Amino acid sequence: MPSPVIIGRILATEKAPTTIDNFAFWTNPSLILNPFDIVKVEHVNGSFSYGMIEDISHITDAASFLTNYISSDFGDVEVESPTLRVGMNYVQAKVVCNDKNIYIPLQSNSKVFLATAEEIEYALGLKDIRNPLVCGYLEMYEGTSGSEKVTLPVRLNSKFIIGPEGAHLNISGISGLAAKTSYAMFLMKAIQDTYIKNKSEDESVAFVMFNVKGRDLLTIDQPNDYNDEDDPAKEKAENEALYKKLGLSPEPFHNVHYYYPYSTEGSWNTYLTPEEVDDAIKTKKAKKYKYIYRDDRNNLDLMFSNIDDSTQTMDAIINYIMAGQGKFSGADDWQEFLEIIREKCAAGAQSDREKEIPIASWRKFYRIVNKAINDKAAIFARDINAGKGETRLGDALKYIKKNEVHVVDIAKLSEDKQAYVFGDAVRTIYNLQLGEYNGDENVAPPSRIIIFIDELNKYASKDSPKNSPILHQILDVAERGRSLGVVLFAAEQFRSAIHDRVTGNCSTHAYGRTNTIEVTKSDYKSVPPVYKTMMTRLKQGEYIVQNPIFRSMLHIKFPKPIYKQVK
Repeated sequence: MPSPVIIGRILATEKAPTTIDNFAFWTNPSLILNPFDIVKVEHVNGSFSYGMIEDISHITDAASFLTNYISSDFGDVEVESPTLRVGMNYVQAKVVCNDKNIYIPLQSNSKVFLATAEEIEYALGLKDIRNPLVCGYLEMYEGTSGSEKVTLPVRLNSKFIIGPEGAHLNISGISGLAAKTSYAMFLMKAIQDTYIKNKSEDESVAFVMFNVKGRDLLTIDQPNDYNDEDDPAKEKAENEALYKKLGLSPEPFHNVHYYYPYSTEGSWNTYLTPEEVDDAIKTKKAKKYKYIYRDDRNNLDLMFSNIDDSTQTMDAIINYIMAGQGKFSGADDWQEFLEIIREKCAAGAQSDREKEIPIASWRKFYRIVNKAINDKAAIFARDINAGKGETRLGDALKYIKKNEVHVVDIAKLSEDKQAYVFGDAVRTIYNLQLGEYNGDENVAPPSRIIIFIDELNKYASKDSPKNSPILHQILDVAERGRSLGVVLFAAEQFRSAIHDRVTGNCSTHAYGRTNTIEVTKSDYKSVPPVYKTMMTRLKQGEYIVQNPIFRSMLHIKFPKPIYKQVK
């Protein structure tokens, strides 16, 4: 075994002592180290402490900036200083562990070493992980003399991301630069690979994903052709090799089912062509979803998710309708339903008992519902024709099985329709895991269902109306989903905009590239300053990840998507 490489010694001064949490050491100015690198330090009783680098500074014996200026002949940039300044780099690091659980401050002049791959794994808590699930890989000592670059797969305990010990994932970062969807898909690919091998019914998982941008998630069962790369063959070989190194199969998602919004020639609600939709339906891997009045009137409240109903009059009307009062119990389709509401809007049409709800409220209700039902989108329909590949989304999701991936396309729908579809799907999955459909034939849900949604800020922001039914549904999932087996994987541009009860209940946080304004918000107050700075410089394919089993935040990378990319 090669001797450890000494790179410096501990500094401890009157004004800058070492503590049980932090220390500093000097090192050669030309030695390349990076934030998040791990170092090993000798300590008392033959023990070793491990630290994670947080900041690196350079200092000389010059008393002030003016001293440097004068030594260059009062600012002549062409003059080389006649006296060589004594200088060094000093590195500030955070203690992450000690191999003998000794946590007194590190002693002055103690030797500091580069760590081996095994020592890095130990220091970060990555050794002997139970229920391992790969979440990326880390690289250390890139360009560091005296050491080869260390590349390590990063695995976490799956029970701390999809339950029951901890659940939910929040991913934040600038659109495009952070590759939020790509990272979420990589994690779900790793989860599917892991659980496909697991034959236990008690440990099973399925996925419901929402396609919110173009055709992003509408080809996840097809292999990546790498056509946007300069050398597709080389890129394919390298990416597949990386997947194999991480213990994953170089194949796209398996058992994928797609759901497209019902469309007509005059209103095409998906970015796929009619031919592509027909082909997917003929091959039994896709269906078109609709909503019909008889089965979906109980979800009317979802049409009002972004309406501030401070007087609760909309809520009163919804309860009136759902209770089947008036003529609503006899309505058979959406148009009959709208006609009954129109009657309520007419002056003098109400009985004395019905006047508790003002006509003005009925008219507001009618405007909102009529806009949703009678716009160009055709998803609110009279009936379902199963022979033409049509379905209610709630009926389809009710029969989800283990290892299946259900992709719901909402990208081309208006925002209010997107909210309705998302809310309906989440409500169905939540009720499924509560056991409401247990008496139905062929209902056999997996123990865990992961819901992935991008642009979470549309449904669970701090500015969402307090009475929003979708916000309440998401809060229920965040706070109680872990025990029920409903897991939320969500992404957004700005974490600071998301409701505190959602982010607070996520066990895993992934921070991608963001801007300097975002990292000044209170949501980042627990993040060390140097990590905040790094968040503004991260490249695509890089994240700073936080999980309960990690002893510190980790700077990880992940490979490119293995499924087909459509630009």
